[in-house]
Amino acid sequence: MTLMPQNSADLKAGPGVGIAARRPAPPAWLIVAVACAGQFLVVLDVSVVNVALPSMRADLGLSPTGLQWVVNAYSIAFAGFMLLGGRAGDLFGRKRMFLVGLGLFTLASLAGGLAQDDWQLLAARAVQGLGAAVLAPSTLTILTSAVPEGAARARAIATWTAVGAGGGAAGGLVGGVLTEGLNWRWVLLINVPLGAVVLAAAARWIRESRAGGERRLDLPGALLVTAGTATLAYAIVQTEAEGWGAAATLVPLGVALALLTGFLVVEARTRLPLMPLGLFRVRSVAAANAAMFVCGMGSFAMWFFMTLYAQNVLGYTPIEAGLALVPSSLAVVAGSKTAPRLMRVFGARNVAVTGVLVTAAGFAWQSTMSADGSYVTTIMLPGIVMMAGAGFAMTPLASLATSGAAPGDAGLVSGLVNTSRTLGGSLGLAILSTVAASRSAGEAGAVGLTRGYAGAFLCGAGILVVAVGVLVLWMPRAAADRAGN
Repeated sequence: MTLMPQNSADLKAGPGVGIAARRPAPPAWLIVAVACAGQFLVVLDVSVVNVALPSMRADLGLSPTGLQWVVNAYSIAFAGFMLLGGRAGDLFGRKRMFLVGLGLFTLASLAGGLAQDDWQLLAARAVQGLGAAVLAPSTLTILTSAVPEGAARARAIATWTAVGAGGGAAGGLVGGVLTEGLNWRWVLLINVPLGAVVLAAAARWIRESRAGGERRLDLPGALLVTAGTATLAYAIVQTEAEGWGAAATLVPLGVALALLTGFLVVEARTRLPLMPLGLFRVRSVAAANAAMFVCGMGSFAMWFFMTLYAQNVLGYTPIEAGLALVPSSLAVVAGSKTAPRLMRVFGARNVAVTGVLVTAAGFAWQSTMSADGSYVTTIMLPGIVMMAGAGFAMTPLASLATSGAAPGDAGLVSGLVNTSRTLGGSLGLAILSTVAASRSAGEAGAVGLTRGYAGAFLCGAGILVVAVGVLVLWMPRAAADRAGN
C-alpha cells in the first residue's frame, strides 16, 4: 500500500500540517494499524459489557430494561452523533478529532468503571458513545486517505472491518476474563491504559488533513437526530411492558417521528447541513447505507442474546461464555480478510449478498436452540456460520458506501457507514428484545427464556433477508465493480 500524495485540502489544515508534511511520511501500514486500533476500541466497547451484564445487574440493581440501556446508551449516542463527528473531522481535522474522541472515550471509561449507581453507569456509557462518535469516522477516513482507491484500499478496508468485527467478537472473551478474574468494572477500566497507548501512537504517526470550506457544524441537526433515535428506541422498548396501542408507547413514537421529521427539514434548509440529502442521490452510497442499516437491525443483537443464553440458560460462567464465542470471533475475522479476494473475482455486490444470506442462514439455525442444547450444535456451529457471513458482507458494503463519495465528503460518508450499522443495531436490539420478551411470555425459567431468544434469532433472520432484497434491487453494478477492483 502507498500513501496518497498531499493535496490542497491538507494545506488548509493549519500550521501543524506544514510541519508534519516536511517529516518523512510514515508507511501506510502504520497509519492503517493506528486507525484500526482506534476502531477496535470503539467496537470492543459495544460488546464487551454483554458478558458482564448479570454482574452489573446484581451490583447496581439494574432492571431488565436498564440492562438494555447499558448497551443502548452507548450505541444510540454513538450512532446519533457520528454524522457530527464525521463532519467535524472533515472541517477541523481528522487527526484532531481522532485524538479528541479517543480522549473523551477514555475518560468516560474511567467514570463508568468507578460508577456507584445505575444512573452514573448509564451516563458514562452515553458519554463513551459520544467520544466514539467523534473517533470512529476519523478511523475510516484516515485509512482511506492513506491508501488509494482500488484493490489496495479494499484490502485496507478489509483489515479495518476485520479488526472492528474482531473487537465486537472478542468482547465476549475479554469481558468474561475481566468479569470473572477481577470484576465487571474492569470491562470499562481496561480502556484507560489501552486508550493512552493509542493516543500516543496517533499523536506521533498520523498526519493531519481536512477538507476546505467554512468551519461550521450543524448542531441542531445532530441534536434532533440523536433525540429522535433515542426516543424511538425508548418507544420500542416500552412495547415489552405496555403493548403497541398504549399511550406510553404511542406518545414517544409520535415524538420520535416529529423529531426525525424536524431533522430532515433542518437538513433540507440549512446552508451547511450535517447530512446533505443530495448525497443520497449517489445510488451506491444510498443502497450500501440502507443495507448496512437493515443488516445492523438483524445482526447486532447476536452477541447480546448469545451471552445471555449461555449464562442464563446453559449455566456458563462469564469466562466460559466468552470462550464459547471464540470460534465465532475467528470466523468473522477470517470472513473479513477473505472478502477482498472474492470481491475481485465475483464483484462486491455479489459477495455482500452471499454474506448476508449466509448470516441469515446462521440466524435461522440458531433459532432452533433448546434449553438443554449442546455447545457444538447450539452455540459453536451456528455462531461460526453467522459471523463468517457477517465478515463476508461488511467489507464489500463498506467499500461500496465509500467508493462513490467526493474527497471532501470522506468523513461524512465514513460517519454514515458507521451510523447506519450502529443506528440499525440499536433499533434492532430494542425490537428483538421486545420479540424475545413477548415469546417468553414472562416465563423466567430456562425453557421460557430459550423460546424468547429463539424468536429473536428467527426475527433477525427475516430482517437479514430484507437486506438481501435491498442489495439486489438497488445497488448499481458499476459501483460494485469499481469497489471490488
